[in-house]
Amino acid sequence: MEIPVLVERVAGNGYCAKGGEPFAFSACGTTAEEALQNFQEMIQKRIATGASLFTVQVPTAQHPLASNAGWLRDDPMLEAWKQAMADYRRERDSEPDLP
Repeated sequence: MEIPVLVERVAGNGYCAKGGEPFAFSACGTTAEEALQNFQEMIQKRIATGASLFTVQVPTAQHPLASNAGWLRDDPMLEAWKQAMADYRRERDSEPDLP
């Protein structure tokens, strides 16, 4: 599993690594690598003391109009309609801008 960890230089104190939930804590060190190592050790300690990490699949609801998607794909007028729209856009784009 990969999680994003922000490593920042701290004036006079080296570096600090910070994570977001469920790892909303920070660990510091004299180098960026040391800060990351300390951060990883904090995660390992939490897991060693009984914490568990799981992933959960959440079902997504289909958009109410999704069943209509592509309904024009077999329409013989589709390409002519697209061409007419493109021609109109080119015509409008070539006109000077009015205040």
